[in-house]
Amino acid sequence: MENKMEGIHALADVQSTNVGKGTRIWQFCVVLAGAKIGSNCNVCAHVFIENDVVVGDNVTIKSGVQLWDGIRLEDDVFIGPNVTFTNDLLPRSRQYPEAFAVTTVKAGASVGGGATILPGIVIGRRAMVGAGAVVTKSVPDGAVVVGNPARIIRYVCSSDECFPVDPATQGGTRDG
Repeated sequence: MENKMEGIHALADVQSTNVGKGTRIWQFCVVLAGAKIGSNCNVCAHVFIENDVVVGDNVTIKSGVQLWDGIRLEDDVFIGPNVTFTNDLLPRSRQYPEAFAVTTVKAGASVGGGATILPGIVIGRRAMVGAGAVVTKSVPDGAVVVGNPARIIRYVCSSDECFPVDPATQGGTRDG
């Protein structure tokens, strides 16, 4: 890796000056001037990041991802390869909304490769989106969602918190 700045590959086009310490941005990435990227992130090859994007600390963005205006990734988020984010509910060629929908992926959440995230969605803290899922509505904290449209199949646990499954709703509610 040859650096224009520390951690930025010589073949990346990073126009933003708001890139945190320890962040690595690999070849063939484009990061527009208004983007904000936190510390200790890993932005893999072939990623595009638009102006009104905020990426927290310790975030991994795998290859083939585009982060459009209005995308917010909090700390410790994982975005798998070729995840598709959208930011316009009614897209038309050369017609732009006054403001793009804000989509937020909360701290510690993971989005599996090839998933599609519709605009205005919130993916909850420590939630997991399965590979290839199509997320059409917000995902609660700790939920695991899969399919098209994405549906909750269970909740995940960590050492300090547990999100139990309600068998009556097949994991559709959280009671704790």
